[in-house]
Amino acid sequence: MISPDARIHESAYVDEPNNIGAGTRVWHFSHVLADCDIGENCILGQNVMVGPDVTIGNGCKLQNNVAVYRGVTLEEDVFCGPSCVFTNVLTPRAHVERKTEFGPTLVKRGATIGANATIVCGNTIGAYSMIAAGAVVTKDVADFALVAGLPAKQIGWVSKAGERLTQDLICPRTGEKYEEYDGGLRLASGDL
Repeated sequence: MISPDARIHESAYVDEPNNIGAGTRVWHFSHVLADCDIGENCILGQNVMVGPDVTIGNGCKLQNNVAVYRGVTLEEDVFCGPSCVFTNVLTPRAHVERKTEFGPTLVKRGATIGANATIVCGNTIGAYSMIAAGAVVTKDVADFALVAGLPAKQIGWVSKAGERLTQDLICPRTGEKYEEYDGGLRLASGDL
């Protein structure tokens, strides 16, 4: 079902069936293939392709030229920068059908993927993590991790607000205190 409160530009194609939540906007020349579940208050920018069988949580923003293929799940409040790329097969060939080899990709809530970054399938992008522009992610990314490079490597930590954390692990924007544990990071209050 497409919510009557969703706005779909006249140049966009939305195949049926689909679920598109209230307040979601699908902009110029975008295509949503069948059997997708797109939450409320999402923005799909110009020339975005979604699906089939993709789940996008509430509040996600996909900038221009993003393609989200089968096997990708975006939890709520995920930001995908312009022209970031998701893959769904590790060893594609034009002459060989590999639909049975699609690898899942999970992008957890609040994560940011920078412009022109590539996310190789079969990996999980942690909650509130940040993938630098142009990075190539070839392995799982921890919650709150800041990764950059080819292949992407962790270069620091970021807060829920997206600010890079210094050694004191206090967010300069919100004052929230974080703590490291078992190679990961969490709010000192114990919340994610």
